[in-house]
Amino acid sequence: MNLGHVQPEGCVPVLEERINSFALVAYFPDPLAAFLDRLRRELVPSCFLHAHVTVLPPRPLQAPAEKAWDRVRRAAPGFMPFDLELTEVKVLPVTDVICISLGRGQDELKWMHDALNAGDLGYREPFPYHPHVTVAQQLSPDQLDEFREVAARRWAEYPHHRGFRVERVTFVQNTHRNVWIDLGECELGTTKAEVLEPLLV
Repeated sequence: MNLGHVQPEGCVPVLEERINSFALVAYFPDPLAAFLDRLRRELVPSCFLHAHVTVLPPRPLQAPAEKAWDRVRRAAPGFMPFDLELTEVKVLPVTDVICISLGRGQDELKWMHDALNAGDLGYREPFPYHPHVTVAQQLSPDQLDEFREVAARRWAEYPHHRGFRVERVTFVQNTHRNVWIDLGECELGTTKAEVLEPLLV
């Protein structure tokens, strides 16, 4: 999914453009985020996003967004910050998503996902939860091998540390233009939470 702060010029979403599709993500810091953002735009120039790992994949809510946000906010103190490590470029079966797989930290992500995917945030997801970092998706068959090779080559050249410490999660909402809006942010292991945008469907 296309998440983040980077939006096409003149395409700032308004409230009327928001749709009933929400997710929970952890954004990457620089320089890792900058590298991943550049790689995504190299492969899919129309993709405007900010690098992230998804904790709860996109879902409709049956309850008001405020209730879902309240569940995230109340649960955040129970999840301690943890280290996340990115490993190798892969292609996911069935969906043909090019991604970077995870090593250290994936167990913590699965625990968070399973704990939060209930109640006002619950949703029967179409695929088993498999945390990863999406690089490119919705590709034609002739693009898949070429783009995977490019991604693997760029990743092999990346000179910095291939991980970061996950200390906060962000509650986001999609729009008709498939540009995601940050609604609220919680720090793990504490009660500190901040509403970033009105929590409206």
